[in-house]
Amino acid sequence: MATEGQASDGRDIRTGWEIPSEGYADQPYVVVTKQGHWLCTLTTGRGKEGDRGQHIVATISTDRGRTWSKLIDIEPADGPEASWAMPLVTPGGRVYVLYDYNAENVTGRRADTLGWYCFKYSDDGGRTWSAKRYRLPVRQTAVDRANTFKGKMQMFWGIGKPIVVDGRYAIFAFSKIGRYLIGRTEGWFFRSDNVLTERDPEKVRWEMLPGGDLGLRSEAGGDIQEEQNLVVLADGSLFCMYRTTTGHPFCATSRDGGRTWSPPEPATYTPGGRRFRHPRACPRIWRTKAGRFLFWFHHHGGKSYQDRNPAWIVGGVEKAGHIHWSQPEVLLYDGDPKTRISYPDLIEEDGRYWITETQKTTARVHEIDPALLVGVWAQGSARGVAKGGCVLSLDAEACAAGTAPMPALPSLGAGGGLAIEMWLTPADLAPGQVVLDSRSDRGAGLAITTAENASLRLALNDGQRTAAWSSDGGWVEKGKRHHVVFIADGGPKLITVVIDGVLCDGTSRLPAGRGTRQYGWGRFGADLGGVSGGPKLRLAPSFHGVLHSLRLYRRPLRTSEAVAGFRAGGAGAR
Repeated sequence: MATEGQASDGRDIRTGWEIPSEGYADQPYVVVTKQGHWLCTLTTGRGKEGDRGQHIVATISTDRGRTWSKLIDIEPADGPEASWAMPLVTPGGRVYVLYDYNAENVTGRRADTLGWYCFKYSDDGGRTWSAKRYRLPVRQTAVDRANTFKGKMQMFWGIGKPIVVDGRYAIFAFSKIGRYLIGRTEGWFFRSDNVLTERDPEKVRWEMLPGGDLGLRSEAGGDIQEEQNLVVLADGSLFCMYRTTTGHPFCATSRDGGRTWSPPEPATYTPGGRRFRHPRACPRIWRTKAGRFLFWFHHHGGKSYQDRNPAWIVGGVEKAGHIHWSQPEVLLYDGDPKTRISYPDLIEEDGRYWITETQKTTARVHEIDPALLVGVWAQGSARGVAKGGCVLSLDAEACAAGTAPMPALPSLGAGGGLAIEMWLTPADLAPGQVVLDSRSDRGAGLAITTAENASLRLALNDGQRTAAWSSDGGWVEKGKRHHVVFIADGGPKLITVVIDGVLCDGTSRLPAGRGTRQYGWGRFGADLGGVSGGPKLRLAPSFHGVLHSLRLYRRPLRTSEAVAGFRAGGAGAR
């Protein structure tokens, strides 16, 4: 995380190491080969997504993603479209790649989801590939017979990578399409009980699951239920996550190896708890070697292909057969809010973690700060007050004094940040009460006030420009003691709010969801400067309630630090 004076922020995707492509770059998925190098397969082409000439390639890195070999064709650019490659390494070192292939060479329309499901293989770590392609038995089902082509052609694609379950079988998910181009979608799975050991590719067995005519979907998920991907739980059960256009990712569990599934439902942070919010973008889930989980998503309630920046991450731990997830952290961002970051992969080696991602034109590799991952996995137990960067700490007696010296704060637009941590009890929630105020006569400074919909509002002003954001409606209640943290992060240029250990996501707690919005976080401009304001910080000058404690930081706290502060229960701040 960048702080004042730092030139770069490792979360900024432009600091990553580029993976080569032909101009279009999608689904850069990496496996570590038996030879010890990284093998990335991706879909590329000289045109745009879906253009003629789209094909699948491989590239090799021997230095953990810093540099890559020239592209190696798995399928050539001058053949029918080949797309959406998913690699699998077997214990013997063979690498399979599974992909869509426009076998009938359909032209005149976008054809990267039409045709056959195929695989090729490599026995030399991806440097050369089998000349022959092998077809998977995509069984015709109800969605095919009712599709745009009345079953004469099938439409499908997959994301992610196959997973290996207890060394016994490999399984991967894919999505069938009922309406061209990508409409009326549902989930399916291919499972093989011998791909990990069988040397004759003609003898590899593939079973399409679930049995019967209907794929994985639910009425509540709507028309779009796609981009399914899998992890295995401790008892060998399978957990599937996928995207919809409901504003939520959906999930389901199979306790019998993919043959039957629980009814899909919106994914939640804890069993029966708050729903994740996520648009029509890839919701990628992984299990680490230590049996912990990570989930990539976009933390807002959009329903379209847009708004995939920043990417957020949560950490999961398994309890009694269910994954319990942390509150989100910003994982990666781009300085242009319109950039769409997606189709990630996770590489884990020697206790280190890397993420690949793409914006459809440039694929990159990023090593992830281990402190961020330690934080999300420890959120369920960590407690304590953040120390680094604290420039003001006031207990109840100091808050009651009414004023305190206002410390200097960094320029937010230049990459600096701040955090304001409070314990407070409001007597009422009438809008316009001032909780904190450092504003000068000309308006420069920061202020926290009560606002509409039983919320708190942070306003930041550098003397010319203002940025402001409010907490979600109804999360602050009169007569109740609350822990509130406002965070302004000059890397992604975001204002976030954590209330009682929960990061706001736009969901109101008012009756009937009144005041629910797409985002629980807001943006500020790169031109916002210093927001320290005047020399004095006024404390609760017109607040109807009690300000129990206050801490001011000249850096953005991580969400995990804010959660730990709540779990500490105000220790050392009374």
